[in-house]
Amino acid sequence: MPYAVSTDGIRLHYADMGRHSRPVVLLVQGLGADKNGWIAQVAPLLLRYRVISFDNRGAGRSDKPFGHYTLEQMADDAAAVLDACGVEQAHVVGASMGGAITQLLYLRHRDRVASMTLACSACRQVPWREELLQSWADLAMSKGMGEMAHHAARWVIGPRSFRRLWPTIGWLGPLAMGRVPHAFAAQVRAINSVNDDQAEHLREVRVPTLIMVGNQDILTPRADSEEMHELIPGSELVVISGAAHGFMIEHASTFNRVLGEFLGRVTAARPVAAARPATLVG
Repeated sequence: MPYAVSTDGIRLHYADMGRHSRPVVLLVQGLGADKNGWIAQVAPLLLRYRVISFDNRGAGRSDKPFGHYTLEQMADDAAAVLDACGVEQAHVVGASMGGAITQLLYLRHRDRVASMTLACSACRQVPWREELLQSWADLAMSKGMGEMAHHAARWVIGPRSFRRLWPTIGWLGPLAMGRVPHAFAAQVRAINSVNDDQAEHLREVRVPTLIMVGNQDILTPRADSEEMHELIPGSELVVISGAAHGFMIEHASTFNRVLGEFLGRVTAARPVAAARPATLVG
């Protein structure tokens, strides 16, 4: 079972799959989720890429220390995973909190990031979402992860897909009962401590960037993605019709197609357009 060790000694469980001669894709998960949240993406990506996924601190088989977490630490964790795999640079795909970590990975370790894909994410916290996530953390600490998961699920999965997908969702399904409340709460505090300066630094991004969001996402609405699109030079914005926050699973085939097309373009080293309008994908 492979582990990387971060700068503060935290052990991070990871999986390194595919031919080492291929371009590398690093997958970064969101709040409370482990690397199994990418189950619908790994197999298609392995057809063309070396795929590295890992559990953030506080999730999965990685260490779950008590105390304060920051997204900056978690970005350094991602760099430590690349170091452990002997990888200098990767195409980084981040979902939700993982998208915020991906942004910080670029800002803190620019030479490690070949491109960014920011899915259902944001570049700043807003008061209503801060209060919502804190309520989830409080519920997890007082009544357990199972109760929190039932409460949070409808913010993540679209109503048409909820009953169909509920049994298969990692941190929203029965596996949530085995998660550690203090670590989940620490991740929430990390998200809620995001500095607004991070958003303005996105103007400095100089790598190809794909931004994806579902038009039914109520947790990180389209406006969050539009803001990142406006800030990041030359970024692409794709809006997936009928998709909510968990669209990597809910609309996996569409997500995989859009991601695959983007990675195909950037790994072929084709010029990136100066700017592209938002695209609605059905």
